[in-house]
Formats: sequence, structure tokens, C-alpha cells
Amino acid sequence: MREKLILTGRIVFAIAIAGVGFQQFYDADFHPMILPPLHEWIPFKAFWAYVTGIAFFVFAGCVVFQKKGRTASLILGGVLLAIFCLYYIPYEIIVDPYYKHLGSWGNAEKELALAGGVFVIAGSFAIQGEKVHNKFSWLRTLEKLISLGGIFFSITMISFGVDHLLYTEGISTLVPSWIPGKIFWTYFAAVALIGSGISIVFKIWVKIIATLLGTMIFLWFIFLHIPRAVEMPFAETGNEVTSAFSALAFSGIAFVIAGCHSKTKSIIS
Repeated sequence: MREKLILTGRIVFAIAIAGVGFQQFYDADFHPMILPPLHEWIPFKAFWAYVTGIAFFVFAGCVVFQKKGRTASLILGGVLLAIFCLYYIPYEIIVDPYYKHLGSWGNAEKELALAGGVFVIAGSFAIQGEKVHNKFSWLRTLEKLISLGGIFFSITMISFGVDHLLYTEGISTLVPSWIPGKIFWTYFAAVALIGSGISIVFKIWVKIIATLLGTMIFLWFIFLHIPRAVEMPFAETGNEVTSAFSALAFSGIAFVIAGCHSKTKSIIS
């Protein structure tokens, strides 16, 4: 069961990352989940967007085919975390006039969750028995961040749960019209996200909670994000499509966390 959860989570996450890579190619631009809106200063922006897309494809292939998956994950995780710390945080504090509002940090938090997720993926290869000998000191440094992957991911889940409480009316409009009780489901999602994040951080019933979290987010992907992405594929430079891929990625991360957790050893310990 553990192995199936890990494999499923890896594949789901890889598909999501490859999807974002395809968007980079299609739009020849960076999406806000990867870089803040203020990136017009980057020379040869389209070229670097293509390079990023290729890197995402390579990462997805490494994970799916289990070839250097741990090393590829460490590198991508380090890059995403560096962007969050060195670019997104300064952008939000210095440039974004609404930085005091938690909702304005949404894309930055997605970046943090993706970074944490990639470190979770890296740790899953270790548990599965992949033998990797890091020759570079910076890779050995990144190894130390594997244990923080679940925490980075959980910070975003908790924050998104709080968003559901702060912006209940707006978020409730995302619930499909055919589902009754929109406010109820918004509060339910808030409690589930906050509770799941706390569970992962403090290692409380992690396997079952993370499995339920992954299932819940995957259902959101099917019933909420896919219809919106199909209806508005080009709105806000493809933001709905990107949101669908991020939901798919978060679902995969949760499944890997669930699969990797055990009473004796865990990637988030």
C-alpha cells in the first residue's frame, strides 16, 4: 500500500509539473506560480521560459522513470525555494501594496508548497532504497532540507485554510453551482486544510490524514478546477489552467507524504 501511494503521488506530481512546463512553452512566459509578475526585466525572457519548461519536463521524466529522481528533486526543490526566499518574499513586501493581506501571498505560498513537495519527492526515493552518492557539497546541503519538505507544504495548506475563513464569500463562489451548501463546504475545506497541515507538522495520524487530504484535493481538481480551466483556459494568462495543475501537484504531494510515513521512519521527521 505504501509503495502504491508513493508511486501514485510521484506520477500525479510529475504530470502536474510537466503541465506547468508545457504552459511555459505555450506562452513563452513565466506564470505567477513560478515567478512574481515583476519579471519583465529578465533579458531573453522567452528563452528562459523555454529552458524552465524543459527543466520541468526533465524533472518529470526522472521522477516517473525513477532515473536520478532524488538528485533531480533536490536541484528543483533548491531552485524553487531560492525563488521563494530571494524573489517572492522581497516582491511581496516591497512591491505588492497589499502584502499585509494574506490572500495576496497565494502564488508565493504555492511556490513554497511546490518546493516542499519536491523535497518530499526526493525523500521518497531515499525510502524506496535509491542509492545516491552526492559528490557536491551543495547537494549535501539540500539533503538537509528533505525533512522540512512536509512542513513547507503544510504551511501553505494551513494558510489556504485560513484564507477560506477570511475570504469565505469569495471562495464559496468557486464551488460548482450544482453543489448545495457552498458556505458549508468552504468552511469544511478550511477546517480540513488547517487540520491536515497541523497533522503533518506534528506527525498526528499522518498516513490517514495525508491520504484524505490528497483525495480531497484530487476531487477538487476533477470537479472544480478542470471545469474552470476548460471554461476559461486563457483568462489571466492561463491562471485557471495553472491552478488546476497546482491542485494536481498538491494532491500528489499529499499521497507521497502518506506513503512515506510509518511508525519507524518518515521523510517529515
